[in-house]
Amino acid sequence: MDLKEQQAILTIALLAAFADGDKADSEREAVRRLAESLGREAGGAALAGLYQDVLLKRVTLADAVAALGDPAQRQLAYEMAVCVCDADGRQNAAETAFLSDLKSRLALDAGRAQAFEQEADAVLTAAAAAAPVSAPVPAPAQAPQGAPASDPAREAALDKTILNAALLNGALELLPQSWASMAIIPLQVRMVYNIGRSYGIELDQGHIKEFITTVGVGLTSQYVEQFGRKLLGGLLGKVAGRTIGGIGSVATGMVMSFATTYALGQVARRYYAGGRVMSTALLQQTFQHLLAPAQQMQNQYLPQMKDLSRTLDMGKVLGMVRGQA
Repeated sequence: MDLKEQQAILTIALLAAFADGDKADSEREAVRRLAESLGREAGGAALAGLYQDVLLKRVTLADAVAALGDPAQRQLAYEMAVCVCDADGRQNAAETAFLSDLKSRLALDAGRAQAFEQEADAVLTAAAAAAPVSAPVPAPAQAPQGAPASDPAREAALDKTILNAALLNGALELLPQSWASMAIIPLQVRMVYNIGRSYGIELDQGHIKEFITTVGVGLTSQYVEQFGRKLLGGLLGKVAGRTIGGIGSVATGMVMSFATTYALGQVARRYYAGGRVMSTALLQQTFQHLLAPAQQMQNQYLPQMKDLSRTLDMGKVLGMVRGQA
């Protein structure tokens, strides 16, 4: 896949990210930084300018589709777009219309497109079924920030929970199948829910997603990042008409979901242990402070993530999203 084709697929992903026209400024900024970062990592100025091209409407969906002649690349572009539109839950009317238009323009094989849509729907259905019920979140306690833990056994268990969640999400990022990336955010939501619950706080899904976004982990930008790194890192290829890749050859720098999940879990732990009195600025600062050592850890745990990825299939992942494993 050449630079022009990579650029076209990422352009479609960015168009999907803004299809609903309702992204918060923080999410737009996260996507902008990501597009520039991917451009620098790929060594291509053309990739670095994608965000501006999309935002200023200097590139159209028709332009991007026209650059993709290979059926497998067209299928990949569609799968990426579906996942990006589904990042924050079920599609709204604008996103559904965008995907319908994209699907028509790409002239996809009907059977393959339907098979993927069923996979995507299975992940969303599992996530919705396992979502914490809507419930009022208790008012913050007046506890000092960073209050020390009083239960060593609980803290040790949370350490294990956070590490296991990070390993699983890192392993999912190594899989070439698009549905694998779709499971990452629901698993992060479940992790945060379990952390809050361990401190006696029942959280609903809306609060958890707002917390994740506030910390600085964009829902849409996570999907764009995961697919972008797979695309530029060579994980996505073509074998027998299906997108697939070689796990053993994945570069360490591609696996960012481990670090993101680990840092998110540790921030959530401090936040709920301390009575939820950390400001937005402090939450974001703490997350960024924890992200660097988490990125160092992912180098250490990469062999375990590779081993774990070889044991994962859709049934097992769906069970984990539902909280059954």
